[in-house]
Amino acid sequence: MKDALLEVLKKAAVSLGIEASSVTLGYPDDPGHGDFATNIALVNAKKLGLNPRVLADKIVAEFEKLRALGLAKDVETVSVAGPGFVNFKFVPRVFAEEVVRIGTGGAEYGWSEAEKGRKVMVEHTDPNTFKVLHIGHLMVNAIGESLSRLIQASGAEVIRICYPSDIGLHIAKSIWAWQKNADNGAVKVPADDAPIQERTTFLGKMYVEGTQAYEADIAAKDDIDALNKVIYEKSSPFIDELYEKGRKWSLDHFEKIYETLGTKFDEYIYESEMAPVGLEIVHSNTKSRGTNTFEESEGAVVFKGEDHGLHTRVFVNSKGLPTYEAKEVGLNITKFKKHPDAVQSIIITASEQNDYFKVLTKVLSLIDPKDGDKTRHIGHGMMRFAFGKMSSRTGKVITAEALLADMRSMVADKISAREGGDFSTDEVSEISDAVAVAAIKYTILRASIGSDIIFDSAASISFEGDSGPYLQYSAVRAGAVLQKADVRGESQIILPEKVGQLERFITRFPDVIARARAEYAPQHVTTYLIELAAAFNSFYASQVIVDKNDPLSPYYVVLTQAFRTVMINGLWVLGIRVPKRM
Repeated sequence: MKDALLEVLKKAAVSLGIEASSVTLGYPDDPGHGDFATNIALVNAKKLGLNPRVLADKIVAEFEKLRALGLAKDVETVSVAGPGFVNFKFVPRVFAEEVVRIGTGGAEYGWSEAEKGRKVMVEHTDPNTFKVLHIGHLMVNAIGESLSRLIQASGAEVIRICYPSDIGLHIAKSIWAWQKNADNGAVKVPADDAPIQERTTFLGKMYVEGTQAYEADIAAKDDIDALNKVIYEKSSPFIDELYEKGRKWSLDHFEKIYETLGTKFDEYIYESEMAPVGLEIVHSNTKSRGTNTFEESEGAVVFKGEDHGLHTRVFVNSKGLPTYEAKEVGLNITKFKKHPDAVQSIIITASEQNDYFKVLTKVLSLIDPKDGDKTRHIGHGMMRFAFGKMSSRTGKVITAEALLADMRSMVADKISAREGGDFSTDEVSEISDAVAVAAIKYTILRASIGSDIIFDSAASISFEGDSGPYLQYSAVRAGAVLQKADVRGESQIILPEKVGQLERFITRFPDVIARARAEYAPQHVTTYLIELAAAFNSFYASQVIVDKNDPLSPYYVVLTQAFRTVMINGLWVLGIRVPKRM
């Protein structure tokens, strides 16, 4: 109905000399004003030399002429409000009919084919082997997965890529401490078949110990630097064995967390694989090879960012080893070689790396303008707690696993305390998993991506108000209603003469998804779902839905199904699943 209205509105506007491209429709802040609104009078008044209110009246007059010809027949009223907004109210029937369509067969409601035939690469999470996954990884994973799903919902093919760091100084620090402790028997090294948690905890401790030694002891620093080169060159079978073992332990741990979070990567490209690739690309694009991208400086190879309004960065160090920057160049060029038909590569990291990625994108543009133009970096804020910023370097870090475990425990206690609960142990475990993930993801995604977040554990698991569990609970409540009702479509559905805010909110869902995708902004989905849930719960509280004596009951049941469909689809976009019961 919005598209049909927009076409008629454009015809009315063009007849007054307004460009069709400037004609847009939105939703009034006050639902009482109408179902849709346009600000085209305000936008075009100055250009046409008219008062916005006068122009709005002219637009309404032209629109009414078209209505008299039988166009926009579902519009009930057109009015001018405020300084020049034009509001449109539809007849209730169109909302009721749309609700019936969704409730009786609209399982994919909200999805479109706007980007059909396009391929988009989304790189996110990118953990460091030999280090724990921390809550920053939960943040980037939630954002990356939600953006991936928004793109999928728009019809594009999404390639989820993870770039684990499996080479570098942090690994040398860990292996140095591992070897030292193994030699003197200071700690027990886990067996290969030990629980994943035990193995990853060991690796985390070794990293912290190695880092502290590196910063406090010059001799240890020299040893670790030398070990880093040994690892890179694979020149010691013994060290190689430790490296491969620790790498596998880390990757096993990551997969367990990804499964919990509902993420499945399509491809893994490892940092160790990109070292020789990046090194070759950098060397082949230096001044000595006839290009101006990189230049040699004091034995290293650098990019002079100041020449482009950026900052200088080292891509090959004075020892001839590729830096993270060189490997990143290798990664991004490799991605486009693997997927030459991709129209975009999205990279999500902490906003602390924003300036770094400005340099990287510029370098990619100089090497291959096509790759640079198709690369987009999105920086997210930080999740913070009372003691401040996390640090895996010092060991004062909240791990992803620990936070998930704490949240599961809090949810399980909450479920156990509920009156009338008859949940089995397995059910409590399943519900706790789903609700814990929902609490964390919703808290992350309700804010704009660049914003910092203060995580409040107790508020995040509330079954009421602004939380992921509240949305899940609303969907579960709708499901419970449907279990009691006859939803087989055998009863005749009579449309009501009036519709409420619930019907109007349900039909906005495709617009919300389109806007969230266009703006890379999952928070539009969270805001919408909270309003939708509030509308449903108000309806639920004031209306008996299943009543064999009420001729409108079949419609109310279908309305409930339509709500549940939209809620489940919206939560899917956020990476949140709905348990059977709560």
